[in-house]
Amino acid sequence: MSQSIDQIMRLAPVIPVIVIDRVEDAVPMAEALVAGGLPVLEVTLRTPAALDALTAMKSVKGAIVGAGTVLNPAMLSAAIHAGAEFIVSPGLTDNLGQAAVASGIPFLPGTANAGDIMRGMDLGLDRFKFFPAATSGGIPALKALAAPLGQARFCPTGGITLTTAPDWLALDAVLCVGGSWVVPSGPLDPARIETLAREASALSRH
Repeated sequence: MSQSIDQIMRLAPVIPVIVIDRVEDAVPMAEALVAGGLPVLEVTLRTPAALDALTAMKSVKGAIVGAGTVLNPAMLSAAIHAGAEFIVSPGLTDNLGQAAVASGIPFLPGTANAGDIMRGMDLGLDRFKFFPAATSGGIPALKALAAPLGQARFCPTGGITLTTAPDWLALDAVLCVGGSWVVPSGPLDPARIETLAREASALSRH
C-alpha cells in the first residue's frame, strides 16, 4: 500500500531537493540522507542522470524516492516507470494534473497563487508545493493564501535555508519544506550530507 502525499509530507520536516549529475553518487547520497533522518527524497529531473539515480536510490532501505521538476505527462510516465513513489512539479497545468490524478501516484503540484491552488482543488488535490517560496511573497503571501483555502496544506520550496525553515514550519498550513541546502553542490561528501540532514530533521514543526 503506497503512502498518501499527506503521509509522505509528514514523515520529516524537510524534503531534500536533489540535483544529481552522477548515478554512482545516488546510493551513498540517499544512505547519508536517510541516516540523518530525512527519508523522503525528491530527485529533480533536471539532469540526464536523474531517472537512473532515482531508481538506484530506491534500493536504499527506508528511502521514499520521488521525482521533482516533472513538467508534462511524458515526464510523469518516465518517472513512474523509473519507480518514483511520488511526483513534484514546479507548476500545475491541466494536462499534467489530470494525468497525475489518473495515475493514482501521490502528487505535489507547484502553486504560487490562489488560481493555481483552486485549479488543483478542482482536480481533488489539497496538498501543494508553494514555489518559488522566497520570491513569491514569502511567509506573508502563504499566510494570506492559506487563510481562505482552508484544507490546503503546503511544502514551501525555493530559497529556504536552515535559518529560515523554522519560520515556515511554524505556520499551521505548512507540513514540511523543500530544501536543496542539505545536498550541497560539488563533489559528494556523505558525512557532510548526513550532518546537514541531522540538523534539518531536528527542526520542529508547529
